Amino acid sequence: MTFQEIIESIECLSFEEQEQLFELIRKRRIETRRAEIADNAQSVFKAVQEGTATRGSFADIKAYLLADDE
Repeated sequence: MTFQEIIESIECLSFEEQEQLFELIRKRRIETRRAEIADNAQSVFKAVQEGTATRGSFADIKAYLLADDE
């Protein structure tokens, strides 16, 4: 099914069904993002425990991140 076909299928739904679908998608995206945040937190905790986490002031971290772009 193409993206356009999906859109056309959604347009065939009633207003209430579209609202339910959008709410379901919104909730699933929130849950996915929460899972990503939890995974990132676990990675940070592990890096701190292993002593491999980068620490510094805001200016230090900003300089570090900007140096990666160069």
